[in-house]
Amino acid sequence: MKVQFKILDPRLGSQYPLPQYQSAAAAGMDLRALTQGDILIKAGQCELIPTGFAMYIADPQICAVVLPRSGLGFRHGIVLGNLTGLIDADYQGQLLVPIWNRSAEDFLLKEGERMAQLVFLPIVRAQFEQVEEFETSARAAGGFGSTGRS
Repeated sequence: MKVQFKILDPRLGSQYPLPQYQSAAAAGMDLRALTQGDILIKAGQCELIPTGFAMYIADPQICAVVLPRSGLGFRHGIVLGNLTGLIDADYQGQLLVPIWNRSAEDFLLKEGERMAQLVFLPIVRAQFEQVEEFETSARAAGGFGSTGRS
């Protein structure tokens, strides 16, 4: 699958690597903070961070999601301001990442640091079929813990 890619910040691809997978089996492509200097993200604060590029997926059967990096989330409380970002196939603007510091400590995001990851996914476009009743399933309307913990 090919995705059109436009460099918006000339440091990307020269000073900092292009988005890439870090291993042969990685699902996510790392995104870097293409800021003008390091950014101090205060505890509880959210900052919109540029990636230095735009992309155009074009294929309506594909989308991309931006996810937090697990190490930053676990060790430093750094996640996404909207928890998961969805990039539609027709979006062509710069990829911006809302970084939220949910910890009680300030966090210094360094210029060029890997801050999030980009994953491409297939899309299934469902159509609703209105019914009066559902065929009863084993779970039915049970939710929020109805299947137990163990």
